[in-house]
Amino acid sequence: MKKIKAPTLEVAYEQAAKELGCSVTDLKYEVIQHPSSGIFGFFKKEAIIVASCKYPQSVSQTPSPVTTERHISAKVSKETSVPALERKEKEQPTVEEDEIVENFFSSEYYTEDEVYVVEEEVIVYDELARLIESQLKELMELSCFDIDVVEVDVRDNTALIFIDGEDAALLIGKEGYRYNALSYMLFNWLHTKYELFIKLEIAAFVTTQEEMIRNVLKPVIESVQQHGKGKTRFLDGILVQIALEQLREAFPDKYVAVKTSRDGKKFVVINDFNKK
Repeated sequence: MKKIKAPTLEVAYEQAAKELGCSVTDLKYEVIQHPSSGIFGFFKKEAIIVASCKYPQSVSQTPSPVTTERHISAKVSKETSVPALERKEKEQPTVEEDEIVENFFSSEYYTEDEVYVVEEEVIVYDELARLIESQLKELMELSCFDIDVVEVDVRDNTALIFIDGEDAALLIGKEGYRYNALSYMLFNWLHTKYELFIKLEIAAFVTTQEEMIRNVLKPVIESVQQHGKGKTRFLDGILVQIALEQLREAFPDKYVAVKTSRDGKKFVVINDFNKK
């Protein structure tokens, strides 16, 4: 079996066929890693496959190590003493050793390689997080706010952003209007450039809002449990998303969605309509 790396899967197939001495249609292969162009040329990945020919006997007439060993063992069994035969077996690869070689690309190997690919993804995310964090720090330094903590972590296609400092409350603004504006700006930047979603925390603003909404939703949840449906009051900004997440967690088998009134105000409804 051959492990092949190439810029694309097509090139990998052609290279494998060339090295194994068979046609592409006679290849037996498994894709270990799909190619990726990365982000603006960074974090690019090659295609990786492991391949063998479906009909290895047509490739080479050379007997396998196991066949050769059995032939030699049969030939010397009548002519060689037991000690000499034992020395001969030590000098040649055993059946078990040959099986290890043949099974080098076994399912265990794929599992390990998949783990390697996952670790590679984590490395890519870490590098992207450092890049975003550096750019955010530059943005904060250019602003009029005294912000001395900017931390970014990227996981599961989401940028987790934490900002804190002496002017954290000012950055949030009255009723969170600056927080909403900053969240909107960061989302448009990171989703357009890196295809990332965001979760922004300034000081303990989101944590406080989550606790507040949890208390607001208690009578709504009780009403839904009794009558099977319900809705929240009108909510603004980040509160809509927080309420949506908490209600979907409370009612995973119901339809939970954000609705907009005629005058543009938002609220969350819970019912059995369009239940998944």
